[in-house]
Amino acid sequence: MTVIWHFKNFDELTTKELYEILQLRAEVFVVEQNCPYNDIDGKDLKCGHLWAVLENKIIACTRIVPPGVSYNEASIGRVASHADYRHLKLGYQLMSHSLEIIENVYETTSVRISAQSYLKNFYEKCGFKQVSEEYLEDDIPHMEMWRS
Repeated sequence: MTVIWHFKNFDELTTKELYEILQLRAEVFVVEQNCPYNDIDGKDLKCGHLWAVLENKIIACTRIVPPGVSYNEASIGRVASHADYRHLKLGYQLMSHSLEIIENVYETTSVRISAQSYLKNFYEKCGFKQVSEEYLEDDIPHMEMWRS
């Protein structure tokens, strides 16, 4: 079983790829976290999308946000991993690939994210530091984190 990584800008995605990415995000953020929110926020159109495929199924993804869209810095958002595949511990690879894409595509290492607070330690291991007080986003505690 080999995990295959893909990265495309929004306009390059096939309808099937987009459908599966949005399906995974809905499964994780809306259903699993019991949080109805507006995932389709208009930013996807401006972003790159990274995802991992195993056995012809998208099992993890991120949205790579260019500088000036969410923050002055580049950003990583919609970090999702399919519950059935979390035992593979792809989160660090997902973040590493995302940071590499930002460095190569946007030529920067400065990245700001809005992280769910319970994932603070995970993001710290990826080189991020908390730079805001905790706040509620869609009724879930978050914090702004930054990496240079």
